[in-house]
Amino acid sequence: MALFTLARFSSSTASPFSTSLIFNHFSKRIIFSIATKKKSQPQSYKIMASSQAQVPLSQDKIITAPYGSWKSPITADVVSGSSKRLGGTAVDSQGHLFWLESRPSESGRVVLVKEAEKPGDEPMDITPKEFAVRTVAQEYGGGAFRISEDTVIFSNYKDQRLYKQSTSSKDSCPVPITPDYGGPVVSYADGIFDSKFGRYITVMEDRRGSSTNATTTIAAVPLDDGNIKEPKVLVSGNDFYAFPRLDPKGERMAWIEWSHPNMPWDKAELWVGYISENGDVYKRLCVAGWDPKIVESPTEPKWSTTGELFFITDRKNGFWNLHKWDESNNEVLPLYSLNAEFARPLWIFGMNSYEFIKRDSEKTLIACCYRQNGRSYLGILDDVHSLISLLDIPFTDIDNITSWNDYLYVEGASAVHPSSLAQVTLDGHKANVVDFKIVWSSSPDSLKYESYFSLPELIEFPTEIPGQNAYAYYYPPCNPLYQASQEEKPPLLLKSHGGPTSETRGILNLSIQYWTSRGWAFVDVNYGGSTGYGREFRERLLGRWGIVDVDDCCSCARFLVEQGKADVERLCITGGSAGGYTTLAALAFRDTFKAGASLYGVADLSLLKAETHKFESHYLDNLVGSEKNYFERSPINFVDKFSCPIILFQGLEDKVVPPDQARKIYQALKEKGLPVALVEYEGEQHGFRKAENIKFTLEQQMVFFARLVGQFNVADPITPIKIDNFDEH
Repeated sequence: MALFTLARFSSSTASPFSTSLIFNHFSKRIIFSIATKKKSQPQSYKIMASSQAQVPLSQDKIITAPYGSWKSPITADVVSGSSKRLGGTAVDSQGHLFWLESRPSESGRVVLVKEAEKPGDEPMDITPKEFAVRTVAQEYGGGAFRISEDTVIFSNYKDQRLYKQSTSSKDSCPVPITPDYGGPVVSYADGIFDSKFGRYITVMEDRRGSSTNATTTIAAVPLDDGNIKEPKVLVSGNDFYAFPRLDPKGERMAWIEWSHPNMPWDKAELWVGYISENGDVYKRLCVAGWDPKIVESPTEPKWSTTGELFFITDRKNGFWNLHKWDESNNEVLPLYSLNAEFARPLWIFGMNSYEFIKRDSEKTLIACCYRQNGRSYLGILDDVHSLISLLDIPFTDIDNITSWNDYLYVEGASAVHPSSLAQVTLDGHKANVVDFKIVWSSSPDSLKYESYFSLPELIEFPTEIPGQNAYAYYYPPCNPLYQASQEEKPPLLLKSHGGPTSETRGILNLSIQYWTSRGWAFVDVNYGGSTGYGREFRERLLGRWGIVDVDDCCSCARFLVEQGKADVERLCITGGSAGGYTTLAALAFRDTFKAGASLYGVADLSLLKAETHKFESHYLDNLVGSEKNYFERSPINFVDKFSCPIILFQGLEDKVVPPDQARKIYQALKEKGLPVALVEYEGEQHGFRKAENIKFTLEQQMVFFARLVGQFNVADPITPIKIDNFDEH
């Protein structure tokens, strides 16, 4: 049968980055305007395009060949080798830069790295070979380390304990500071040093009582050199906590909390607790989220050097904007109102969307980033005059910001820059960029393929709901050595992103270029319910998951066909996690697509609700609604409606979408007689992290689509797996 299991020699480490959460970023060659007022819906729909980078060749040297059959140097090996991921940055008291990177070549091990001491030297791995820096708190992790002076506290993946280590020497041995519970049953995330009491304050997730209903608290871990002690719980009683942050004097602590059935982007609360002389939280005050008349989801609280509390929330205009707390009046004051997102949904711990860079007697200057109309901007906000000055850098997508003196360290990308970390040098007034330098890249060799890059074109297309539009990034086929006949339209692969409360972005993603450089068109859709466009757009999916996302993906594909950008007979769809659900739902309940690939996707909503982890255990109630909807929107219950080939990929250690989901849909489609294949990976969780599995997944999708709907031969020497109900026995 076509159930193909890959077992590899693997370590116990893996990266915290799900492919469902890998963002793609937008080209700097597309010019956007900054609008402070909400734009009215356009009456016409058009594609905003940028020219393709091409190697100048005479026309007689360009080969005419069918779309999909073109040969490309962007191989699956190149793609899997470029899949390093950045997991956070920090600067110590001496100005040394550190970053966390995952390495597919080491089975996804996550390593803390220190920048080179001087030009010409190599960066230094701080994490010893037998360790990996990763927490599984809330399954998605994040916030796995914190640096103070020359000390790092980090979560070790294998046992989930916290360790203390010196950063001054690569030979320093990590020392555990939390108890050994006999297994990885207690996790920690998003911690901070508390120098006043000699402790480390952290979110603690305790699964000793239940693996599916963990107890989450904010706790303090002693940092003395004596015996290891039980963490002391400081804040408890709610379902979830994030962002514990101390003021400069260690007298007040801010944090975010929320409760079922809400997700943190639905409704959350910002609290401040006052610290007693013995280190307990003796008084609490809810700063934001307490008023039932104001629906908001505050996030990222941070104290300035003078003890003012800043944070981001989406009250009033429905966009995550910067605010601060007037403690004397217990009042929340907006700093700068803009229909743009200054934060991202809290899927992982440790996000850092803004930094204080200067404070004098008159004002605070804040380096911040925001997203508007499909791209990111970096700016300096003056909190007194409520003015923001944009900084000119090549990145058009930005995630996190770290600062040190005149430097900003910015995690970002663009259509020609893969996920990177850049050092941005500001002038003395913090108003202009005087230097921009890439210090880390997920794919440092990618520029040698630049002539093959397909640049994303932001499209806005009409949905099934009159007057409502959705968005996508369209990548046309691009290869300087090939062209297709004028009569042929390209096959299209549509990607539905994971989440579903997430956003796809238009960056250089070599896995997309793998397709476009072979003659495929590719479109990455931000359907209704995606982030980046405010609460109203985000809430289109409430109660309508499996309808709005599916309709929008189908509408996007039809729009591109009508524009002459894709072949209606060769429309394919792919997606991971929630995107895998949208893929299966589109194939079961619509007839737009001719084949699909589901990566760790959801087939049975009721089974997912019953088996998933605590963080998302009520997520579906908001997205789906009634029990009737659970049944009617689960593709597994309507196998008779499937009519086209499907290939499924699944990690056997996935706790978010358990393997039974893929096996049930595979068996049902096999029994129905449809062409179907299932690939299972041992040692993989939710998202594939090992280079060999990333490569295999990409190649098998390509050859599966080519064999079943492509009408072309793939140029690469790929051995296809057996497809049930298609290949002869």
